[in-house]
Amino acid sequence: MLQSVNLRDYMLVNPVKVKPDDNVLDAMKVIIDNKISGVCVVDNEGNLVGILSELDCLRAGLGATYNESGIGLVRDHMTGDNLLVAHPDENILDVAQDMLVKKHRRRPVVENGRLIGQITCRQLLAAVKKFS
Repeated sequence: MLQSVNLRDYMLVNPVKVKPDDNVLDAMKVIIDNKISGVCVVDNEGNLVGILSELDCLRAGLGATYNESGIGLVRDHMTGDNLLVAHPDENILDVAQDMLVKKHRRRPVVENGRLIGQITCRQLLAAVKKFS
């Protein structure tokens, strides 16, 4: 039987999220507590507005220490422009290849502007194992 290659069958359907107005320290706690490398940033309607990575948080923390200022809000440190997203009906092999080329560890899955999931390296590894 042919295995599905539809991204919808492998994506994480309830990715960890934060809001743009959350404090970066709170977002850091979410990342640490969930043992993940980054979070999706969504507005009140569930629309994807950015991604906040561990490196973004580290940069924010070091900058606040160096400048002796507050660490700030997620919106000030997230990546919000030119976000690469996937559609749930895309081919998982195509998405995986593109993630490798672009060296991304995660890709939000968006349908009609709303975040409905996320595909990460971990889900991709599980899919490869399943295909084997």
